[in-house]
Amino acid sequence: MELNFVFFFNSILLGVGLAMDAFSVSLANGLNEPNMKPRRMSLIAGVFAVFQALMPLIGWFLLHTICQHLTAFEKFIPWIALGLLGYIGYQMLHEGLSGDEEETEKSAIGWSALLLQGIATSIDALSVGFTIADYGFLEALLAAFIIAVVTFIICAAGLAIGKKAGTKLAGKASIFGGAILIFIGLEIFITSFF
Repeated sequence: MELNFVFFFNSILLGVGLAMDAFSVSLANGLNEPNMKPRRMSLIAGVFAVFQALMPLIGWFLLHTICQHLTAFEKFIPWIALGLLGYIGYQMLHEGLSGDEEETEKSAIGWSALLLQGIATSIDALSVGFTIADYGFLEALLAAFIIAVVTFIICAAGLAIGKKAGTKLAGKASIFGGAILIFIGLEIFITSFF
């Protein structure tokens, strides 16, 4: 594979396409935590970027080593995404509807939930390993890096937009954020059949 304009353009487009679910979840996280500090925003966007970069590399590696197992796993991806995002969304909805929501650090998303979000929004990126199958390892690594940078930028924007809207929605942010996560999980699940 040659490193030319088409390579970089395709990698950027892959990054944009893969980051859309992570953008929506970032938006929900910003809504849930309107007082989020810039360092925390960078950390959350970084987690999504790392997962979006790792999954295509894992897919590429599996394709070049144990391809037959990946195709068997592919049918479970929408179920996994639906389960993870549904679970996190339900927790946010329950917290918002029960009236226990506080505007302090308690409403901040925890590490385990953030990791689950990262996995759920990036697991479909495993199949990107098929689209970059003709790349050598260094080209696949570079494509993954570009995807990570694009994802980071898009997720940081989602967090900023969510924060801005979250200050206006105040007490209903968890309900709205949880509904978004459940919707994303359903969207991934339903579109897998088409």
